[in-house]
Amino acid sequence: MSDFLDVPDAADTGTFDLGGETTVNRLGFGAMRLCGDDVIGAPDDEETAREVARQAVDYGVNFVDTADSYGPGVSERLLRESGVVDDAVVATKAGLLRESGGEWLPHGDPDYVRNQVLVSKDRLGVDTIDLYQFHRPDPETPFADSVAAFAELKDEGHVDHVGLSNVTVDQLDEAREQVDVATVQNQYNVANREDEAVLQACEDAGIGFIPWFPMAGGDLGDAAAALDDVAAETDATPRQVALAWLLHHSDVTVPIPGTSSPEHLAENVAAASLSLTDEQVARLTDAA
Repeated sequence: MSDFLDVPDAADTGTFDLGGETTVNRLGFGAMRLCGDDVIGAPDDEETAREVARQAVDYGVNFVDTADSYGPGVSERLLRESGVVDDAVVATKAGLLRESGGEWLPHGDPDYVRNQVLVSKDRLGVDTIDLYQFHRPDPETPFADSVAAFAELKDEGHVDHVGLSNVTVDQLDEAREQVDVATVQNQYNVANREDEAVLQACEDAGIGFIPWFPMAGGDLGDAAAALDDVAAETDATPRQVALAWLLHHSDVTVPIPGTSSPEHLAENVAAASLSLTDEQVARLTDAA
């Protein structure tokens, strides 16, 4: 096992300033997988879930991402119970429902968003949410109306920063007419760069870009061979290389790999210390 795996430290990634003022280490933790199967209900072992969240912070992670729909409510509760909320910037989301059959249902009604911020504040045990993200545009609700609700919550002091998720460049531009957007969270990884234009827009505006599904669940498609090659060259795993590529590819990326496994957590955070050469980054970029 290589030296970079021995003492994982998220601080090795460098930092990013959310909204230009809230500094976080660039490798975060996604808390969705702390829930039960299919992101519904509580995990079989809640104590291990709390320990994983706590260990992430002990490894230098100071940015944790969750949502009211994870569980629903389970992930937010576990983060409070683990004490993570006291020691990390916690981002949560509203605007997507999780129903018992496993469907994700967009729900961007402004009144619902205003209600959910109170629910999330209570579950997290905070007076103000660090980063509150609109989880997904709702085709049944005008996008501007949903964003306006988030802007009002910021003005009223319920949230410090506003973020968006699953948006286009046009929607980002539209939202920025109403509120300062601190982050955008879209699906993005070395094998799936359909939202490269959104990342570029974030770079141009100094907005944090949070790539969800950062390791593509291990299904890295056309990039797999190049990842394997670079992993062999660096004594790392392909998934660690995929995370390191995200960190090298853009200075505004803040990956949030999630896991419920203490072992996988350590491996993920260790990617913060993995250095790639310019040639390796270019090879991976070209691979997909």
